[in-house]
Amino acid sequence: MYVVIIGGGQVGSYMADLLKKNKIDFVVVDSVRANIEKLAKKFGDEHVCLGDGTDPNILASVKIETADVVTCVTGRDEINLVASTIAKFEFQCSRVVARVNNPSNAWLFNIGMGVDAAINEADIIGHIVVEEMSMKNFMTLMKLSKGDHSIIQLVVNDESEAAGKKIKDLKLPKSALLIAIYHGEDFVVPNGETTIFPGDRIMLFSSEAIYQELVRIFSGSGRQE
Repeated sequence: MYVVIIGGGQVGSYMADLLKKNKIDFVVVDSVRANIEKLAKKFGDEHVCLGDGTDPNILASVKIETADVVTCVTGRDEINLVASTIAKFEFQCSRVVARVNNPSNAWLFNIGMGVDAAINEADIIGHIVVEEMSMKNFMTLMKLSKGDHSIIQLVVNDESEAAGKKIKDLKLPKSALLIAIYHGEDFVVPNGETTIFPGDRIMLFSSEAIYQELVRIFSGSGRQE
């Protein structure tokens, strides 16, 4: 797997560190020499590129067209949006993820502009605050820019109907997709034979229409008023 990160600030640096720990190949593109020098010392010259992330020549130099994922995570929305558009429509990159810094610009970050998934930090934090106040053991991790689907996390309670059962025995909504299960510190890629235990953190891809049903199945309760 190969990932191109446009933006070498705190977010880009953190992503690079995470990718390295998971043995995923990557390159960070940034126009600030100090950022690149710092990243080069940490990750090696082969993982950095000094240049403008909106310059097609720079993007071509890092073979962006071969990237499995392109992430545009600079601190400027205009750069993230332009870089996303170029990556998607000039280089036909299959998956483009962009950071939204100013919530008022969120509407621009859509598939028509080349963004497959927009990470709106303010929106995510706002949802976490509201949902932590109103829904027990429920958290939205990422809202996708197209449609009403999100990646969510639920914590399994002792009293839930899922506790102690295999996934194949649960009557899950057809539109829900289990992505991962965290059992303590262990990460599990789920299948039908995987057993759910109390305290497990379940990551799912789902639509807003079935949130309540998923909460009922895994947390044993609905919305807490």
